[in-house]
Order: sequence, then C-alpha cells, then structure tokens
Amino acid sequence: MRDLMLGREPKDFDVVTDARPEQIRKLFHNARIIGRRFRLVHVRFGREIVEVATFRAIPRDITEASSPIEPPENEVTENDIPAEIMDHNVYGTQEEDAVRRDFTVNALYYDIRDFSVIDYVEGAADLKRGILRVIGNPESRYREDPVRMLRAVRFAAKLGFKIEENTAAPFRCLAPLLSSVPPARMYEEVLKLFHGGYALETFELLRHYGLFRHLFPLTENSMEQEEEGFPVTLVPRALANTDARINENKPVTPAFLYAAMLWEPVRHKTHELVANGMNIYDARTRAAEQVLREQLRFISIPKRFSVPMREIWSFQDRFERRAGLQAFRLLENKRFRAAYDFLLLRVESGEADGALADWWTRFQTAGDHERRAMIAAATPAGGKSKRRRRRRTRIPPVNKDESTTP
Repeated sequence: MRDLMLGREPKDFDVVTDARPEQIRKLFHNARIIGRRFRLVHVRFGREIVEVATFRAIPRDITEASSPIEPPENEVTENDIPAEIMDHNVYGTQEEDAVRRDFTVNALYYDIRDFSVIDYVEGAADLKRGILRVIGNPESRYREDPVRMLRAVRFAAKLGFKIEENTAAPFRCLAPLLSSVPPARMYEEVLKLFHGGYALETFELLRHYGLFRHLFPLTENSMEQEEEGFPVTLVPRALANTDARINENKPVTPAFLYAAMLWEPVRHKTHELVANGMNIYDARTRAAEQVLREQLRFISIPKRFSVPMREIWSFQDRFERRAGLQAFRLLENKRFRAAYDFLLLRVESGEADGALADWWTRFQTAGDHERRAMIAAATPAGGKSKRRRRRRTRIPPVNKDESTTP
C-alpha cells in the first residue's frame, strides 16, 4: 500500500487476515504452514506463491520486559528475555496487528471489499510528509528486535524519507545490541541494505547514526584514518558502482561487496605484516585470514562468496606479474573481470597505479601480436620473470618392515 500511495510499482503484496494458519490451510489444498518464530501460510497460485499472515498482537510481557536506555555495558539483549515471552505467534485484531508493525508507513491496509485504505497509526500523514516514524516506544521496539534500527535506515534511504527525531534518538546508545543478532541473520540484512539500489545513501546514514561500526568494525576503523591527508573513498565508490549496476539491471554479487568492504582492513594488516619482515604474498594471505575471521563474528559470509572475495584480493598482486604466459592465464581466469573492476576502483580512489589499470584495459582488446609486444615490454631485464623457487620436499624411504596400502 505504501508504494502505491507513493506512485511506485510495488515489489509484492502482503496478505493478512483474521483466519488462523490452520484455517487457511484447510481452505486451500495447495497451502502449507511455514516458520516457527512467525507462522505463515504459503498458498500456491499457479507458478506464484502467495504468503498469507494472520493478524498479530504484541505480547504484553515483551513491553514489560523492556527497560529505559542504559549505558552500553548494561544493555539488555534478546537472550535476557525468557523464551516464552519471545513468542511472536500471538494473534489479535487488525488494529493490534497495525500497532505491532515497525513503522507507521508500513502499517497501511488496503481493504479489497470497498477499495479503501485503513490507517490506525497516522501512516498516511507520515507518508505525505516524508517521515519515517517507529510505532510505539522506540527504545522498547529496538530492544525487541535490534534489526529494526537497520530497517529504519534502509527504508529512509529507499524512500528518501527523513527519520523522525524520537525514532532516531536511541540509535547510538542501542547500536551495541546489534551484536546479539545471529551473524547468519545479519548476512541477509546486509544484502538488503546494500543490494537494493540505494547502497551509497544507506552507507552514509549508517555511519551518520553510528550503526555501521557494529556491522563492519574493522572497516570503520580503517576509514577513520586518512591516506596522506585524503579520506579513504574506495567503499563509497564501490557502493555507487553497485547502485549503478542494479539500476541498469546488471548482475551484482555479494563477493564483490564484501571484497570492497573489507579491503582497507586487509591492506592495513598486510602493511603491518610486511613491516615486520613477511613477504607481500604471504602477508596478504595472512591478513585476509585474520580480517575474515574477525568479521565473521558479526556477519556470516558463505564460502561461495568468501572464496571468490579472497581471489579478487589475490588478483591485485598478480596484476603486477605480466611476464611470459602469466598475463594470458589471468585474462582467462573466471575471476578476472571482477578483479579488474576492483582494480579500477582502487585507481579511482587513488590507491593503485593508473598505468597498471591502463595496461590491462588495453591488453583485453589488443590483438595477439600487440599483446605479445606488451608482455615483452613488461618482462624484466633478462627475459624471465622472477619466480619464487619451490622447496622440494624430501620423501623418506619406506621401511620395509612397515606395511603400506596402495
């Protein structure tokens, strides 16, 4: 209803009713109940699935369990609230259902019987004024579910709305509650934040309200440091690039997003290790392992994305090695395009050599003869690239008295 009233095409529709899940399932033979925290019914309609929810009310005990804002070291998390209190399957009336929703602009109902808009919380007025306002006491609502703070920022960026003063007031004090959210859930929320086509605006709001450091603490620390008097700009540029691709209906991958988000911590840690005597290649690998291990405490990153993310990082050093057949091998690698785009971002932010990016840009479109000439020019004096010799492992002789298996 919100998007329709704003003149936008809705992505989907939320269907709600006073019927209980079991009653809905009896009405439709192709329906099934899903979820435990929130019980919903999926009704198959041709190739589409219609998600149907029952009107709910906020359990009274949750509100009573919430307390006023306290210092961060005394924060109350969901783990402090008894499990029975956290039962979200408490059914109620339509008005109770409206009151338990997060923001007023998300609590508008469209009645298909008379095509009217039902508004219990002055959501239409907030929609007209361009204001995002939480329903109920902001402190209590964020303690119930800290992710609501992220949702507030996401909707504000998406709709171009201003977050109402009281709605935003508890953000900085309650932001540490985000650490109580399971990393797997945070992974899904981060994709919603940065893969919706308004990532740059979202990023700026997250930093403005002190929320970003509780998602990517190492990144926030790195961005607070300047490079030769200039701010680090790779992350904002990467997010702007992501927005442009989404708005042009081009594919995006979480691997590239996380590669950009964590690059500065990896780069800084690499420099520390090199300063302590480690070679650049081993330092980069060690730094990537340490940064990723720390980040996983806050947000899960599935292997299908963390592996290509690390390959994008490793390519940045390999781009320097262009002698012999190495340039051709890199060009044929399935990660080349993503790594090359990442190199361009590094150049735009002033962190990488523009001449190197120009070389690879030209190499991609050059003919075979020109490519060989480019490689010859890039090959060190002596005609051979420097390679680290592998230390041969001595295989001990097999003791004849010991049994072996093939």
